[in-house]
Amino acid sequence: MLVLFFMLNQSAKGQTTDLPLSDFSGQLHLERQQNTVLSKKQIVPEFEEILSGRKLKGSILLFDPKENRYYSNDFEWTGVRRLPASTFKIPNSIIALETGVMNNDSTMIPWTGEKRFLKSWEQDLSFREAFQLSCVPCYQEIARKIGVKRMKEYLMKFDYGAMEVDEGNIDRFWLEGNSGISQMEQIDFLRKFYDQQLPIAQRTFELVKKLMFVHNDHGYSLYGKTGMAARDGSNNGWYVGFIENQGKVIFFATNVTPVVEMTMEEFGPLRISASLSALEWVLKYTNH
Repeated sequence: MLVLFFMLNQSAKGQTTDLPLSDFSGQLHLERQQNTVLSKKQIVPEFEEILSGRKLKGSILLFDPKENRYYSNDFEWTGVRRLPASTFKIPNSIIALETGVMNNDSTMIPWTGEKRFLKSWEQDLSFREAFQLSCVPCYQEIARKIGVKRMKEYLMKFDYGAMEVDEGNIDRFWLEGNSGISQMEQIDFLRKFYDQQLPIAQRTFELVKKLMFVHNDHGYSLYGKTGMAARDGSNNGWYVGFIENQGKVIFFATNVTPVVEMTMEEFGPLRISASLSALEWVLKYTNH
């Protein structure tokens, strides 16, 4: 098995600066970049084979905090910001609970009878069901209730990518426009969430982790969220989350596009199966 790896040993110079609130997010972003530089990065050719075998291009990114090591087939791809699409339902859910827009995972979101993109969305849904069915109109309503001011305040606290939020796009800034988050930033956010380093209540953490739960098959517990965005006629797919396995956690953020014409029904499952194959690889590799 060919495995190439490299470590970047740059270290940041110790320097203390008092920053105004408007610069707080920028300082957090700088600290995150410095921490990423100090982590080990390992190129995994097997991930490229996983993607090409599914007629996909892009990058799979995993992070093992125990080893302080990132695994990917393409680290350049992992640094490019793209629309978060429905992966934004993770921070949106956190903010909804923190602001009281949603009380718990059983809070009902009524359907008003309008036609929706998916038949499964045309019904009253609980908060948990809306997350699992990835109900876009449900979360657009949630975002409108949160409002621009509170949304921006929380996203700054979370240092969540680069979201452009205003009154005109409050219910779609994660689906279209110039907002963006990279795979590295997705994992950084998930790590802060999992390590309970976000400024949120313990109850919020527990409820959102419950929302993210997918299954505990294959010897590990899987937590995640998919996302799909279209730009310039090309689909871009996400799968982000983490697994828990025998006392350890592995974070993942996959971002891919198809290299051949595919329907959304064909493309959707491939981003998930590619991610799971990579996770199985890293579990075997790290358990040797």
